[in-house]
Amino acid sequence: MKITLTSVSIDDYDKALRFYTDILGFVKKHDIPLGGGARWLTVVSPEEPNGTELLLEPNAEYPAMKALKEALVKDGIPFTTFQVADIAEEYARLTKLGVEFTMEPTNMGQTTVAAFDDTCGNLIQIHQVMAA
Repeated sequence: MKITLTSVSIDDYDKALRFYTDILGFVKKHDIPLGGGARWLTVVSPEEPNGTELLLEPNAEYPAMKALKEALVKDGIPFTTFQVADIAEEYARLTKLGVEFTMEPTNMGQTTVAAFDDTCGNLIQIHQVMAA
């Protein structure tokens, strides 16, 4: 068993696609119309174009997902996390692009983490695994 697809809840396809590609640097993998304005929209890491896909999944018609996202943001809990090679460099790059961080890079021992607002109603965490 392996993970090939995971998702993040969004409020607008185009806004999410711009953020996850233009700002975070992911690459669009699939953009398949499903009818009624729905799309199967995924992005991948440019480092692993055949790796795990991130589905940008709208939540407008799911009150439970909206409530979950609001509760996670209120409590400061990231919806998901992405690994980076150099967190200080990534933090500086994203800050320069206007990303709003809710937590600056913080050393947690084996990892350093930071969290930001993805403009789609989620807090997203980045982390760097530190040398042992």
